[in-house]
Amino acid sequence: MTDAEESLSHRQAKRRRVYFVMMGTCILLIVLAWNVVRLWSVPAAVVMSAVAAVIPPTAAILANRDGG
Repeated sequence: MTDAEESLSHRQAKRRRVYFVMMGTCILLIVLAWNVVRLWSVPAAVVMSAVAAVIPPTAAILANRDGG
């Protein structure tokens, strides 16, 4: 194998993909929590929303970190 580093564009593409997956998960959690889950359990919907609230800052931190 090789000890060469990944190219910058490849690392950026990977971070962008991770960011969009995390943000998609956030949107999915919010939509499911307040359109489906709340019909059976409001506390579960609130917990799902709390988890979804933590995802955007985490996604931004991961997308903007240095290195790989």
